[in-house]
This record gives sequence, structure tokens and C-alpha cells, in this order.
Amino acid sequence: MESRYIHKQHNVSVLMYHIVCSAKYRRVVMDEQVEQVMKEVCLGIEKRWEITFLEIGLDRDHVHFLVQSVPTYSVTKIVRTVKSLVAREVFTRVPEVKKKLWGGEFWGKGYFVNTVGQHGGEKVIAAYVANQGNENNYEQLHKGQLSLKLF
Repeated sequence: MESRYIHKQHNVSVLMYHIVCSAKYRRVVMDEQVEQVMKEVCLGIEKRWEITFLEIGLDRDHVHFLVQSVPTYSVTKIVRTVKSLVAREVFTRVPEVKKKLWGGEFWGKGYFVNTVGQHGGEKVIAAYVANQGNENNYEQLHKGQLSLKLF
């Protein structure tokens, strides 16, 4: 999916964020089941809020989201919404994950966020997020060798 101009009554925006959230204790809990639940929850979030997931990429102990939203939602609100709804559904639908996280929390407390420019970095970041879990993804990104094939 690509970003788009969002037209509201008093503004037009293209606000995109690269958000990274890690599992509590950086435990290795991201697998195909968790990925499926996460993507379904994110589709539900898109229907209820003005938050669009352009890409979602999981690595073993963390997740990258490329998100577009509107100016009325702070990054904190976006992260809180995603983290709380994903955690609840993962624990409900993949209960063995809760056993790996002895504190009963799915996410670590913090997160990383970076703004993404529509005309320069969006495709590179999207490819990076889409290629999570692939060897040399980080090195390829920084050497400019990352393939821009998104789908």
C-alpha cells in the first residue's frame, strides 16, 4: 500500500511514521501465528481509527510498522492503540505466547519512531520493513543495496 494525501475539513496531510516496538524482555515470540493475529488486528484498527498500515514487518523479537495517520493523532496515541489491541488479541488467540512472557505483558515499555518523507525515504523504509527477518537487511539498507520490490 502507498501513502496518500488525506483531505480533512481544515487540512491536508501525509504524515508517516516508522515505528518499532519490541517484545517484553526482547523475548523471541514473533512467529507466523503472531504475525497473522497482528495483521488482522491492524486491519481492524484501520476500520475504526484514521490509522493506515502501509507495511508491517516482524523480526524475531520486534516489529516494524510503517504507519500513516492524521494530525489529530499523536504518535503516542497511535502506539498505545496498536500495542494494547495487539497484545490483548495475541494473548487471547495465541495463549502459548503469554507463557514465554512471564510478566503478563507482550510489549516492552518503549518504542522507536521516525518520520518518513513521502518523496525520499518511504520506499526504502517500506522495503526495509517488508524484509524484516532477512539476513543482511540492515547492511543493505545502509549501503543502498536494498531491493525496492515491495510486493
